[in-house]
Amino acid sequence: MFIVHIAGVIHFTPISLKSNLYICILMIRIGKIVATHGLSGSLILTHVAGKSTWLKKGQVLHVEMQKGSFIPYFVSQFKENNNKEYIINVEDVDKVESAKRLITKHVYVDESILSAFAKDSPLLWIGFNVIDAVNGDLGNIEDVTQTGYQWLARLTYKNKEVLLPLIDNMIDSIDIKARVIKMTLPDGLLDVYLGA
Repeated sequence: MFIVHIAGVIHFTPISLKSNLYICILMIRIGKIVATHGLSGSLILTHVAGKSTWLKKGQVLHVEMQKGSFIPYFVSQFKENNNKEYIINVEDVDKVESAKRLITKHVYVDESILSAFAKDSPLLWIGFNVIDAVNGDLGNIEDVTQTGYQWLARLTYKNKEVLLPLIDNMIDSIDIKARVIKMTLPDGLLDVYLGA
């Protein structure tokens, strides 16, 4: 049983097979497995956490094998390839054939693992609520894109698609736990999208 959210997935896991008790894990999509590496079942994982040290040996990566179906894999070793990629090995995947079935699959991790890095990575802000100092609640960030050195948040406000620059002088605060970004938008920015 699971509930899908815009920014992540709440995954209910039974505490034991004989128990009706469940623990709730809020997961965030961190990246995607894009290729195999070598002959020993290594995988290339692209991720959105930027330059960070979020990945650890023994950590659980939840791989979405089918929509809403997650299989946990434990990291047995990893090596940073660059700021956007890791070469990883996971337990029970030790041949290229078994690794190939994980290619193109989305990878999720427990939200608590990324909370320390979320302020530095706008890609982790998908699903955060944006509150403007003048206009109030603008809605949730549906997606973020990077244009050159600038990040843009896409959201729907008054039934119109709006792109907001995610720049330091417009962001007043980011509350990771509450998933809220408070901003002060320049006069007229929303009017461009609303046709006012």
